[in-house]
Amino acid sequence: MGAVTDDEVIRKRLLIDGDGAGDDRRINLLLKSFTKWCHSPGSPEEGFTQYQRMLGTLAQCEFSMGKTLMVYDMNLREMENYEKIYSNIEQSITSAHDKIAECKKEIQRAKRIRKNRQEYDALAKVIQQHPDRHETLKQLEALDKELQHLSHIKENVDAKLELRKKQFHVLLTTIQELQQTLENDEKSDNDDHSQGSPAGNGE
Repeated sequence: MGAVTDDEVIRKRLLIDGDGAGDDRRINLLLKSFTKWCHSPGSPEEGFTQYQRMLGTLAQCEFSMGKTLMVYDMNLREMENYEKIYSNIEQSITSAHDKIAECKKEIQRAKRIRKNRQEYDALAKVIQQHPDRHETLKQLEALDKELQHLSHIKENVDAKLELRKKQFHVLLTTIQELQQTLENDEKSDNDDHSQGSPAGNGE
C-alpha cells in the first residue's frame, strides 16, 4: 500500500468522529455492545432491549457521518466560490491598471492641449495688433475656431478623467470589502476548527 497522506487521515478521522462529539467512541462502544450481546446468556427481553439500543446508536452514527459529508461538500463548494472571487478580483485589478494607464495618456494629451492653447492665445494677441490686414483677420478667425474645438476636447477629456477616477475608487472599495469578507470567513473557519479539536482529542 502507498503512503497515506495527512488529508486522507484527517478526512477518515472526520468521517468516523463526525462533528467532534465523540462518534468514534460511540462506534467503539457499539462494537463492544454487539460483541457482548452476541455472547450474552440473558433473557430474550434483555437481548431485544440491548438490540434496540444498538440500533439507536448506529442511527446516530449514520446521521453524524451524513452531516459530516454534507459539511465537507459544502466546504468544497465554498473553496470553488472563493477561487472564482479571487479570479474576478485579479481581472478587476488588471482592468483597473489598464484604465489608469489610459487616464495617464489622457492627462498628457490634456497638458499638450493646454500648452497649445497658451501658444495660440499668444499668437492671437500678436495677430490682433494688425487688424487692418485681411489675411491676418482670416487666420485669427481660424485660430479662434480651433481654440474652441480644443477647449471642447479638453472639457471632454476632463469629464472622462473624473469619471475614471470615480470608477477606480468604487473598484478599490469593492476589492477591500471582498478581501475583508474573505479574511472574516477564514478567521471563522479557523475558530471552528480550534473549538472542534479538543473534543476530538479527548477520547
